[in-house]
Amino acid sequence: MMRPTSRLATRGLHCIAAAVCVVAAVAGCSGRAQAAGAAYQVDTAEVSEPGSCKVESWASSASNRDIIASVSPACVVDVGRPVEFSAQFSRTRADGEWGSSASPKVKTNIVPTAIGSWGFAISAIASYDLLTKENTAVLVNIPATLRVSNVVRINLNAGWLLDRTTNLNYFIYGAGFDWRTPDNIWTLTGEVFGQAGFAEDPGVIRPRFQLGLRYRPVDQFNIDLIYGRNLAGERANWITLATVFRFKPLEK
Repeated sequence: MMRPTSRLATRGLHCIAAAVCVVAAVAGCSGRAQAAGAAYQVDTAEVSEPGSCKVESWASSASNRDIIASVSPACVVDVGRPVEFSAQFSRTRADGEWGSSASPKVKTNIVPTAIGSWGFAISAIASYDLLTKENTAVLVNIPATLRVSNVVRINLNAGWLLDRTTNLNYFIYGAGFDWRTPDNIWTLTGEVFGQAGFAEDPGVIRPRFQLGLRYRPVDQFNIDLIYGRNLAGERANWITLATVFRFKPLEK
């Protein structure tokens, strides 16, 4: 439900959100394909209504001085069914080396979510190294969402990842929850995710987790503060600041 806000306050928040998104875009682009295409990695089975757009941006800093900065614009288009088209652009620093990548993604809901029953979606992502011009990964994910109540949601992910830099296949997994206040201003999110399979580097298949708090003063904008562990397989602690700006381009 849309909360009442003044037009001036809403415009101000739009400007803040846009500025944050521009900063993230200038920061550039992760060398790893990500199931959610967002600061949170466990995806949901839900897709917004056609005509809805959003820009998610986030910056993550690790205790070992690694960095991830990303921006991910997305829009939902009716092509016989609602399909979300998005692309994540990332800039990373790992072990002192910088990298840039782009990861286009398509996602559609196949079973609607409802309170007390599971909903399902399917998504596909391809990741490209913008420096070498190579396709580095292909990923297919099945997100499942159970809405326990109006304020609690459980998300499960399962899928397949082909790492084209090593030509290895992985099973990807994730489990998480969202617990929000009835007014939707505050949301607590926790998640565990990773990939399973053969890897010479044990960090590649080491589980990762995040716990974040979201503040959403108006429906169009939110900001998240997230603590993460082992986001890139290096046993480091991460702090992430993320924003989401939602809008409808054709809406007056």
